[in-house]
Amino acid sequence: MARKKTITKDQILNAAYEVVATEGFSKFTARNIATKMKCSTQPIYLEFKNMDDLKEELFEKIHQYLAKEVFPVTHTGNTIVDLALNYIHFAKNESKLYRALYLEEYGGGKRMQEFSYSYFSNAVKQDPDYKKLKDTEINSLHMGTWIVATGIAALMTSGIIRPTDQQIERLMKEAIDQILERNEPIDIDS
Repeated sequence: MARKKTITKDQILNAAYEVVATEGFSKFTARNIATKMKCSTQPIYLEFKNMDDLKEELFEKIHQYLAKEVFPVTHTGNTIVDLALNYIHFAKNESKLYRALYLEEYGGGKRMQEFSYSYFSNAVKQDPDYKKLKDTEINSLHMGTWIVATGIAALMTSGIIRPTDQQIERLMKEAIDQILERNEPIDIDS
């Protein structure tokens, strides 16, 4: 008689999420995930082809979390300011996960930037205030506001600055205005 599975794919994904959220991608190993679940590594390899397969599904879980719970929160009614505030709040409230996803060498880096750009672009194109913008203008807005928001997030998570939401809103609106007034797009290699 075959043994019944006692550890599910979702439990493994949740444990992998916890490892990354508390220790970063440098600790994303089968052994560390198994230790978190108090089991051997065998269930991980029964559910996933390899660690890259697990990482792919983990990123999908993280993308869904960000897209459904973090980024859509409305604060001011300005889509771009709200996205920046949500990104900064995420960095502040879940600083280890933020660093693992956006700043770590082993993390999501480029992949998270692409996900964030796609989310940003789609949200901006649906906003009546911004829907007439060209793709180059949307790209400039993303790059410029992302750099400003990331600077604020990094300084806040390091405890160097403690701006209020109103101060962040003002900084972001000024950045948006400056970017939209430029005659040439912001084009920085990423």
